[in-house]
Amino acid sequence: MKNLNSRALKLEHDRLFLLDQQALPHGELWLDATDPAAMIAAIKALKVRGAPLIGVAAALSLACFSQKQTDPAALRSLALQLRQSRPTAVNLMWAIDRLLPLCAEPERLQAEAVAIFEEDQRLCAQMGEMGAELIAEGDHILTHCNSGGLATAGIGTALGVIYTAWAAGKKLHVYVDETRPLLQGARLTAWELSKWGIPYTLICDNMAAMLMRQGAIHKVFLGADRVALNGDFANKIGTYNVAVNAFYHHLPFYPVAPYSTLDFQAADGSAIPIEQRGAEEVRGLVQHTGALSWAPHEAPVYNPAFDVTPVELVTALVTDRGIFKREELQAGVLKQLSPG
Repeated sequence: MKNLNSRALKLEHDRLFLLDQQALPHGELWLDATDPAAMIAAIKALKVRGAPLIGVAAALSLACFSQKQTDPAALRSLALQLRQSRPTAVNLMWAIDRLLPLCAEPERLQAEAVAIFEEDQRLCAQMGEMGAELIAEGDHILTHCNSGGLATAGIGTALGVIYTAWAAGKKLHVYVDETRPLLQGARLTAWELSKWGIPYTLICDNMAAMLMRQGAIHKVFLGADRVALNGDFANKIGTYNVAVNAFYHHLPFYPVAPYSTLDFQAADGSAIPIEQRGAEEVRGLVQHTGALSWAPHEAPVYNPAFDVTPVELVTALVTDRGIFKREELQAGVLKQLSPG
């Protein structure tokens, strides 16, 4: 396979490497994930994360494995293991389902995995161009979790929109939710914005409503891990809070996602599975200097990784295939989109 390179993933001489997102922002470590077992472990540990990137990375891992293991049954078994490594982000299932019919044709499987990588880069660029039109000069934008080049093979979804507007010369400022429980806004989004030179302010998740009331936030852009046919969508836990606050303060609220994030089997948000994660992510995070714990070790914890935001709170959904207003989503426009 040809060499590939993005902010969070690189394929060099048939070896697949991931930027360890658990080590960020203070360490930039690359992990060898050529072995699919290592990829599965990395996905579960959130060393690689972001709905589009998980799908791309899993596909390339299977493609690497197919270069030395050509038995269709073995490839199919591994593909299903990769498919089940995380439950909420539908892009993972979308990517693996494209490869499953090719398990008896390794060369075609490898070409398709490369195509998935390159397609994601194009989708990010298209979303960026469309969504940037919604950003005005001087906008102060709130975002939640991470939706940039660490979450995709390209420039990102929501952060890709912000980057495109910034690169076009629009002055803007980004408020970054720290995003509990894994602080993916503080650790990852702040790091990416710093790399791009985009001005930002990091805030705790419970500060957004106050800033909205003060008029410090003008718009909200964030990503999505799975979008139902009626426009309901799942994203990192806390997104629903942001949506309610934006709705109350009459602020535009824009989820940004490629068509690969659309679940054609989910009529509405109630059909979206929600991943439950370990209690230690809420009790305290492991840092390079050791474990920092801010809760009793025996504290009972409820730790869903995602929540579902109803379409009623969405101003418009930005996709690579167009921008769809709330009324269009409620009228079923997503059902008319082709799955491929």
